[in-house]
Amino acid sequence: MLRSLFSRKKKQQEVTILAPLTGVVVPLSEVPDPVFAQQVVGDGVAIDPIEGVLVSPVDGKVTHLFPTHHAIALTSDSGLEILMHIGIDTVKLKGKGFTPFVAVGDQVKAGDKLIEFQLETIRQAGCATVTPVVITNGDVVAEKQVVASPNVHAGQEPLMNVVVKGGTA
Repeated sequence: MLRSLFSRKKKQQEVTILAPLTGVVVPLSEVPDPVFAQQVVGDGVAIDPIEGVLVSPVDGKVTHLFPTHHAIALTSDSGLEILMHIGIDTVKLKGKGFTPFVAVGDQVKAGDKLIEFQLETIRQAGCATVTPVVITNGDVVAEKQVVASPNVHAGQEPLMNVVVKGGTA
């Protein structure tokens, strides 16, 4: 009871999610996979990469790295859970063409290299290279705005601004 009397509301926190890839920004609705296009996994945006390097869009921790290294999830220091899925149907490559530079539990800073991947290997397998970047715990998001220009550079430009809801301390 005393705790509830003395707890203070945390302020909402504004977070900038940087572009994790260099490429062209694409609305999720145009991703050729209904799970992402219909925002089943979460809300966000996608990037069609022109370079095969995925960097961290935020300061945070690696919470999941798929065994095939085609997808990675981070939890930002502000509590946002961000999933980045390199290409569509790339799980069928079974890790071929993907080289991780981090492991689950690693602390990362925005701009740190997470995964290198071979665009040509993905294309030759008949997979789309478009890469969804989604917030999987949308319940903590008070507001989200895509602020990216049509072309972005990995780790250098903002992709989305997000307001994370406050809670109790």
